[in-house]
Amino acid sequence: MNGMEKFSGSTTLLGALLGLGLVLGGWTLGTQIKATRLNDRYVDVKGLVERTVKADLVTWPLSYKEAGDDLASLYDRSETDKKTILQFLAEQGIQPSEIELGVVQVTDTEANEYGGKRGAKRYILGQEIKVRTSRVDQVATAAQRTMLLVHKGIALNSTAAEYKFTGLNSIKPDMITEATRNARAAATRFAADSGSKVGSIRYANQGAFSIEAADQIGGTGEDGYGSSNGDSSLMKTVRVVTSVQYYLER
Repeated sequence: MNGMEKFSGSTTLLGALLGLGLVLGGWTLGTQIKATRLNDRYVDVKGLVERTVKADLVTWPLSYKEAGDDLASLYDRSETDKKTILQFLAEQGIQPSEIELGVVQVTDTEANEYGGKRGAKRYILGQEIKVRTSRVDQVATAAQRTMLLVHKGIALNSTAAEYKFTGLNSIKPDMITEATRNARAAATRFAADSGSKVGSIRYANQGAFSIEAADQIGGTGEDGYGSSNGDSSLMKTVRVVTSVQYYLER
């Protein structure tokens, strides 16, 4: 009888342990299934932020050419053109430290190794004078007065100023914060409509910043300043789109 009682007790204990194991296993499996279902419930939203900024750097090339058959006299005329342009820039308030003189380029049309028809003049002499400054307003005003050089007989080949915004790093943090806030607001509206609430972030992508002319529509950029940062527009639009995935909770 004593042996039978021990066997019966052991069987009861084993059954209890097996039952407890099944309960714990079922609870664990249920938790895993619930977690899996929660992981599948998320919303993908985007947060857009745009800011209008003013360019803080300008590069303004002024290139000119002279043509003739006598190289010495051609050089003298080119030097006169250069002095006239430098005087014009000084009158517009451009400082000497903001001016770069390019290398004088001389083309001999008769030395064309590929042959072809000779030009009307044998020599063509050209040079570029470049203004580079952070005083963008000064250049914007001066660029509107280049007709004064035309009146003095100087035909400029290039006068298009290129404006850039270099202060992107100073506004990046605030723009990213605002874009993320906008993305969460969109997720909250979606969650409310679906009877859920927004949980933690599942995935986030900061997105690329673009800098474009203020009146330009569309476009993206991933380099230091953006795809269209360098153009003739003094005002720029800085744009970033942040993509965020949020878990949805019941």
